[in-house]
Amino acid sequence: MAEEIKILIAGAGIAGLASAIALGQLDTTSTLKFNIQLYDKATELRVIGASIALSPNGLRTLERLGVHSALEDDNVAFRGPSALPMIYRHWKTNEIVSVDRFVNVPDTNHQTARFHRAHLHQALLAHVPDCAKTHLGKAVKSAEVGSDGVTLVFEDGMNARGDILIGANGLRSKVRRTFKPEHTLHYTGRTWIRSTFDASLVEHIPNLPADSTHWWGPTHTFFASRLGRNMYSTVSNYDPKDFPGPAEGEGKGENFHSWDQEGDVSFFRGLYKDWNPVVKALANATPHVRMYPNLAGEPLDSWVFDSRVTLVGDAAHTHGGAHAAGGSLALDDSWALYLSFKHVLAMANLESCQGQNQTPSVEDIQLALTLYEKTRRPHTEQLVRSVLAGVGAAAPTTDAELRQRMESRPSMTWLTEHDVEATFAKVLHDQDLLPGGREQQSVPGLSLLPPEQSRL
Repeated sequence: MAEEIKILIAGAGIAGLASAIALGQLDTTSTLKFNIQLYDKATELRVIGASIALSPNGLRTLERLGVHSALEDDNVAFRGPSALPMIYRHWKTNEIVSVDRFVNVPDTNHQTARFHRAHLHQALLAHVPDCAKTHLGKAVKSAEVGSDGVTLVFEDGMNARGDILIGANGLRSKVRRTFKPEHTLHYTGRTWIRSTFDASLVEHIPNLPADSTHWWGPTHTFFASRLGRNMYSTVSNYDPKDFPGPAEGEGKGENFHSWDQEGDVSFFRGLYKDWNPVVKALANATPHVRMYPNLAGEPLDSWVFDSRVTLVGDAAHTHGGAHAAGGSLALDDSWALYLSFKHVLAMANLESCQGQNQTPSVEDIQLALTLYEKTRRPHTEQLVRSVLAGVGAAAPTTDAELRQRMESRPSMTWLTEHDVEATFAKVLHDQDLLPGGREQQSVPGLSLLPPEQSRL
């Protein structure tokens, strides 16, 4: 009988589900059996009703995970007719000032797509493997690592024990707090106001763009796009200090709003009363809004804790909502984790019949988690540092300066078209861990790639 590896995943959002699907593939390709247990504080798997974008890197990974339904335009994903990732328009004139373009995305299924978050979550949930089970109403309190495994402790006084723990419980991760209590999040000075609703509410608007569009103004921005299943999304990004009003209450900083707080739609509409007619009409047609203060934190110096614990998604890279990158990053995290464990199991002969009745040693687990970290941390750290560098940046003082910023935006293809498999292969090559190479086991000595080398 095959030995069993028990993996605990804290969080059943996009990062947690993707990790379960990815690691579940090991259960079908190895003589080892994988027992994957997901724990989420929600009493039902209902996700925030906001939009989410997946860029080419995330869509390629979604395909690798086998979630093909989410790649189809007529199902849950929306792609604009222009085949451009984003169009940028002027707040007052509505003219197109600049656009994003794909560099190397020949497959249209991999071109940037936008979803209602709940629809993407449902698509992932439908592909969770039989070896995984989800437990709801399990809020994480802390975690403990012992000589023979790891224990996840819940607020209800119960606990779960396993061989590996993956913290996939978001920006305010209790798993991260357990092992990095000194890490803090900071309000970036920007708040998102978001809404999703039926597209029929805006179809009457003259000159409504067919593509996903981002309007830039001197102090705040407006985004609008269709989503899959005839849904529509509008999003505001603004600094509450620039617009004091009932939306801000009495608090300061991030306390202006709590996460996913119901917002004042009249305040939202007022932000765009002097903008071009299309934006003004979109704001006025938006039926309701919710508030999301944008938080970010410094990059972590390690993602591996006590040889058995790691982080994925926003728990690992606290970049906030920058560049709508969170979903794609989480998917790539999950695939890198799969590649790392698959490689280490093969190195230790645990994927074949020679490895029956054996389980990975703690050194095997540490090596797999370290390879995962080396594949992902330098890349995501580059994003986190760019976000933090932009906090408090001065707004443009003239229309010419605004246009210049719109036209000179740095290319983000290093992020959106990142190849996680090529990066993993480079990590193996640099550490002489490719098939036929030296099987290096001295994990603490493995050096991390500098960020610039992760742009593959």
